Amino acid sequence: MKNLFVITCEFSFLNILTGTLKPTRGTVTFMDKDLLSVRIDERARLGLGRTFQVPRSFENMTAYENIMVSAICGGQATQRDAAKRAQEILELIGLEDKALMLAGSLKLLDRKRLEIGIALAPCPKVLMFDEVAGGLTESEVSNILDIVTSLKKHGYSIIWIEHVIQTMLNGTDRVLLLADGCDIICDLPQIVLDSNEVEKVYLGVRKK
Repeated sequence: MKNLFVITCEFSFLNILTGTLKPTRGTVTFMDKDLLSVRIDERARLGLGRTFQVPRSFENMTAYENIMVSAICGGQATQRDAAKRAQEILELIGLEDKALMLAGSLKLLDRKRLEIGIALAPCPKVLMFDEVAGGLTESEVSNILDIVTSLKKHGYSIIWIEHVIQTMLNGTDRVLLLADGCDIICDLPQIVLDSNEVEKVYLGVRKK
């Protein structure tokens, strides 16, 4: 089982890793390769998969087609392999019964699940979730957590940017708090949530 690592307060972290934001200084290394010299599409092929806060699936394509396109374009799979991969992912994320529905017609929870499926399609080494639980009800967040737990059992390493406290306490191995680009605290979930640093960053106050 791989690790689930939750980061809070710094969505720009993912943008730097995936190439949509260029850092003003420093280096970014993945698999012994300097990512700052690598194009966005090449980063995906190196094994970085991500979701976005606002789902970016093709609304006029089915859930099945969206995952197939990601497998072919991002993972360079053949059409036959992509079709098999799409079916496996749809079952993993619980969308097999909605495979032929247009992405634009899916409710928010299902679009979030599809977003995870699209990120999975190229067979990434590291999955990065950008507030995938945002905007969901408590029961819907539990559904996402079930998927994440399953992904961990399948051997995926996950970096999760999130502000929903429930996600940090359930199944998370480590939590890192970033603020203004600085590493504030990194520890076990409950230790981080109980720390003075969290209250100071979020609320501007410290525990007495």
